[in-house]
Amino acid sequence: MSYKDKYQEWLKLPFDNTTIEETKSLLNNEDELEDSFYKNLEFGTGGMRGLMGVGTNRINKYTLGKNTQGLSNYLMKVFKSNISVAIAYDCRNNSKELAKVVADVFSANNIKVYLFSDLRPTPELSFALKHLKCQCGIVLTASHNPPEYNGYKVYWEDGGQIVPPEDQNIINEINKLGYREIKFKSNSNLIEYIDKEVDDVFIKNSIQNGKLSDNKEIKNKLNIVFTSLHGTSITLIPEVLKKAGFNNVYIVEEQKIPDGNFPTVKSPNPEETEALDMALKLGNKHNADIVIGTDPDGDRFGIAVRNNSNELVLLNGNEVMAILIEYLCQKWKVENKLNGNQFIGSTIVSTPLIDKIAKAYNIECKLGLTGFKWIAKMIKDFPELDFIGGGEESFGFMVGDFVRDKDAITSTLLSCEIAALLKNEGNSIYSKLQDIHMKYGLYKEELISLTKKGIHGNKEINNIMNSFRNEPPKTIGNSQIIKIDDFESSTSIDCKTNSKAKILLPKSNVLIFTTLDGTKVALRPSGTEPKIKFYISVNEKVNEEESYSSTEYLLKKKIKQIVLELKID
Repeated sequence: MSYKDKYQEWLKLPFDNTTIEETKSLLNNEDELEDSFYKNLEFGTGGMRGLMGVGTNRINKYTLGKNTQGLSNYLMKVFKSNISVAIAYDCRNNSKELAKVVADVFSANNIKVYLFSDLRPTPELSFALKHLKCQCGIVLTASHNPPEYNGYKVYWEDGGQIVPPEDQNIINEINKLGYREIKFKSNSNLIEYIDKEVDDVFIKNSIQNGKLSDNKEIKNKLNIVFTSLHGTSITLIPEVLKKAGFNNVYIVEEQKIPDGNFPTVKSPNPEETEALDMALKLGNKHNADIVIGTDPDGDRFGIAVRNNSNELVLLNGNEVMAILIEYLCQKWKVENKLNGNQFIGSTIVSTPLIDKIAKAYNIECKLGLTGFKWIAKMIKDFPELDFIGGGEESFGFMVGDFVRDKDAITSTLLSCEIAALLKNEGNSIYSKLQDIHMKYGLYKEELISLTKKGIHGNKEINNIMNSFRNEPPKTIGNSQIIKIDDFESSTSIDCKTNSKAKILLPKSNVLIFTTLDGTKVALRPSGTEPKIKFYISVNEKVNEEESYSSTEYLLKKKIKQIVLELKID
């Protein structure tokens, strides 16, 4: 069916008058009309995410209603009866209203609904559905996307986001449906509102997993600045830090109130230094040891710490992950809990440093595709192994397995615990990172994202991937490429012998080039944003402390050369 045929469908029943009028208004903008209807919204690495508005390629009550009806049909096929779901939503515009639409459709299909009475962080939804023994969970969020976006993330009974075969089975059920088949009429008797009773248990578990010390004196020496960037984590992080013993917590008041328009930032993304400008200024005012910001749905977090010149600098996700993994592994070792049956989780585009740390502790490092659903799947697939923690370069981390998604709340606590212990020793997180690099090798990474919007941008992204796939470079950064991993064809090519091996992970549109000197460049289109991403990793051994700065400078220079060489700036 063409986009114009789809458009015509939305001009009549069962669509309501408001939707019909909004659909008619698209006639004035052919490009917008085409982009709204040329495809159906798809599940990506972080669920379904898109612009709000009318059309099959937009987030609205009908696209989410259809998803929920298809999901209801699948739940009834799999679980037959006594089905329950948990639903949470973030601060985004329309999230509360859309969450109620989703709850109504589930209840109309005779499915019990536990609906949070107000906004909550995504990790609490993962926890809640396990705690309440639900078969499924939904979060209405678009993570750190701009204000005009919203989204729909689906979780399964283990607490993790849906993965194969559930994802495709659910999509098949959705695709069978027409919009007339959506049951919108609520059964209010099946909707139960939840809040503090789940909060209290989540906070208790978060502290249990993220706490390293009971020493109040040590914690009282640490100065913390926190911003929720107008998001949901304000509902939990201040209380978690207080109950764990941290009293010197300064909150960015201008960003404290949840607001889906994110009025004080260009982008509510803690990966970007600009988003933490206000927090950094407050950090300097109060001589903060650590500054922490979380994204709107409270699953990602960014950290700024003081460097050797006493300046606050933002660490990247790989650096934070390395510090947290090193500390967790050390903790398990000190507690005599390491027996060879433990593992940590990471992703194929994250720093190779994590695998080095794991090997030093005789712990397996399992790698998955991008997205925390794959780390959650590792826990599900290997119940005989203890999961210590895991993370990915995009500022996500998970401590233990009480939550099965990235968790900025517990990770924030763990980071503050580490900072407090190090400060008491006369050290800092920054100096600890340098120690890790001295021990395992100095790794520097950089992410380059190119935004390509709309139907034409999607074609451009495909052309870039096809170009690198069909005509791969021979060298990167003056080092010969020795391996090409193409996750779309599940093929790993040894460039020296021209032999091929099968990649056992699920198919994904990802290319990774590895060179003789350990340089890695990965390419992948984002599953949730109109972007193509280039992940660059370079490394070098550092034998003497005096050469640390010069080696770091050379690695940063090398990354710049690679960006120019591959024409990706």
